[in-house]
Amino acid sequence: MLGIMKTFTRWLLLAGALLLVAHLYPGVVVTSFTSALIAALVLGLLNTLLRPILVLLTLPVTVVTLGLFLFIINALMFWAAASLLPGLAVTGFWAALIGSLIYSLCGMVIDVVVERIFPSD
Repeated sequence: MLGIMKTFTRWLLLAGALLLVAHLYPGVVVTSFTSALIAALVLGLLNTLLRPILVLLTLPVTVVTLGLFLFIINALMFWAAASLLPGLAVTGFWAALIGSLIYSLCGMVIDVVVERIFPSD
């Protein structure tokens, strides 16, 4: 039961983070909180299912760029989610890159907060 609450809380906070990204950066538009919830779910699914495959396929480029290519992969996941969903819009690749950076930073803070609220012990 605690795991479900932890996942649900994280999902709500990540949807709020998407709204924050849209508020902070004009290149990202989220039309509603419902759209943000759906976008957070789709981003989570893309990052769980597609991102590991892309990371593996682009491993040589990632090694040569000392890991900086992972930012490009994150931007592509953000851009892909925006192209799949009508409630999330990104104006271009650079907007996807900046939006994904802000969203990732928010996600790191959210992970710390959720772990403090719901410890795994």
